[in-house]
Amino acid sequence: MMRMAFAGKDLKNVTFGKFLGTGTGTTFGPGDTDLTRWAAITVSDAPVSFPRWDAIADGNARIDLEPLVSRGEWSGRSPFRSTGRRTDGMVVALTRARLRPAKALRFWRAIPAVAREVADAPGLLARFGVGEAPIGWQGTVSVWRSTADLTAFAYRQPEHRAVIARTPADGWYAEELFARFAVRDLTGDRRVLGWIDEELTER
Repeated sequence: MMRMAFAGKDLKNVTFGKFLGTGTGTTFGPGDTDLTRWAAITVSDAPVSFPRWDAIADGNARIDLEPLVSRGEWSGRSPFRSTGRRTDGMVVALTRARLRPAKALRFWRAIPAVAREVADAPGLLARFGVGEAPIGWQGTVSVWRSTADLTAFAYRQPEHRAVIARTPADGWYAEELFARFAVRDLTGDRRVLGWIDEELTER
């Protein structure tokens, strides 16, 4: 926890960076928090390493990504420079939002049905929650076998479609961002990512 408080000093030579707590991604409330796992999202022109964190970690995983599509802002910035390209391989979806305090309870009530849908979605390889704080500054990271699998979940699953439709009217978010990335490399222990496909986890 103390490392997180002073984590900014580890973010060198990056154009954008965030250290984040994580959760299972099932409830998005304080009870979802996983105090054994931490995440870093960085944007840079060269590989970024975290030797101080590696020294105390029991396991780690790294995903190198190419931003394909990005909409919205994070801390008042648009951090990902979209290429607009397509990919036939694995993709990562990142959603991040800062909730309006008056809307948070209504948002949390809408999430469990969507979480149940995503858990059973074809093509889902891994998922977990991320956040700058346990309440109100939250997001999700999910890894999919293909763009087609991600699209099928996003627009064909009824509960998820219903939440998307409600978002403008309910005004849950003070700030939001959605980005989709192509996976260029994935190294380390995939179990750290909550990997679902056991066959691929062992490779």
